[in-house]
Amino acid sequence: MIKQGEETVHTDKPMDDRKFDPKKLAKLNNPDRLKDIPPDYIAAKLAVDRPEVLVEIGAGTGFFCIALQHHFTPAKVYACDISATMIDWMTSNVSPLYPTILPVQCGEHSVPLDDGIADLLYMINLHHELDEPAATIAESFRLLKPGGTLFIIDWKKQEMPEGPPEKIRCHPEVVAEQLTQAGFTDIALFDDLAKHFMVVGKK
Repeated sequence: MIKQGEETVHTDKPMDDRKFDPKKLAKLNNPDRLKDIPPDYIAAKLAVDRPEVLVEIGAGTGFFCIALQHHFTPAKVYACDISATMIDWMTSNVSPLYPTILPVQCGEHSVPLDDGIADLLYMINLHHELDEPAATIAESFRLLKPGGTLFIIDWKKQEMPEGPPEKIRCHPEVVAEQLTQAGFTDIALFDDLAKHFMVVGKK
C-alpha cells in the first residue's frame, strides 16, 4: 500500500550539474538505451526467479520499468521519481498502456512505500546524481523483502561522448562498499558492458 512519505516532493527542484534536466526527458526514451543496457543482460546477471514486485528509484519516463515489465512480467512495478514532470509524464503516457506500472513521487532519501515491499529494486544511471548515496541505498534496503535483490547500473568513470561528466561518475568498488555498509551481502560487480558497470547485492 502506498503511504505518505515525509520527503515527498511536489515540484521539480532547480537543476544543478549533477541532476538530469526533466526538460530533456525525450532522451530517456531513446531505444538505443536498450542496446547499451540490454534487459537480457540484466536478467542473466541477476538470476532471480519471477520477482512479483519491482521498484525503480529514479525511473524517469519509466523506460526501464517497461523493459523489465516485459521481461519479468511482475504483478506491480513502482516507478519512483523525485521529479513531478516525470511523474506526470508517466501517469499520462505509461500507466494507461501498462497498468501494472505505478508512478510514485518520492524524495531522494525517502520513498513512500511500505517496508519489505520489493522482490527486486534497481537504479539505472542515477547513482552519480545522488547527494547522499548511502541514504538512498539504506532506503533501498528498507524497501526490499528479506532475500530481495538490488542492482545499480551507472556510467563507467571514463570520458566518453555521452552521459554525465567524468568528474561526477563513480567507481563500482565505491558503490559495492556502500552496499556492504548498508547491510547487503553476496555483492557482485560486472564491468563487461561498453559504457556501464553493474553492482548487485542481496538483502
